Amino acid sequence: QVQLMESGGGLVQPGGSLRLSCTSSGTTWGIDTMGWYRQAPAPGKRRELVALITMGGMETYSEFLKDRTTVSIDAVQRTVSLQMNKLRSEDTATYYCYAEGKAMTRNYWGQGTLVTVSS
Repeated sequence: QVQLMESGGGLVQPGGSLRLSCTSSGTTWGIDTMGWYRQAPAPGKRRELVALITMGGMETYSEFLKDRTTVSIDAVQRTVSLQMNKLRSEDTATYYCYAEGKAMTRNYWGQGTLVTVSS
């Protein structure tokens, strides 16, 4: 089992920046990739990819955020961070940490951290 815990969410003004972090614990040796998804609060909104990064540092970004976000990883500690800049009201969402690995029997999710972009 793997446990993921996010931190760093909160209220930020439009145009501001925020850094999210996610620590992992448990049987983490099998993790190959970590990253972030988000789900906006509006009814019917699906969880969507924000960014992924492999233990080797290969990054994948969603098109709508790639110019404003940077994902980073500590492959030894199995922690992942997300730096978000120039935030907009439409970035308001619950951000979920994610982990997967070929040797793992399932993918793992954190409980989420709420980011609210509002003046």
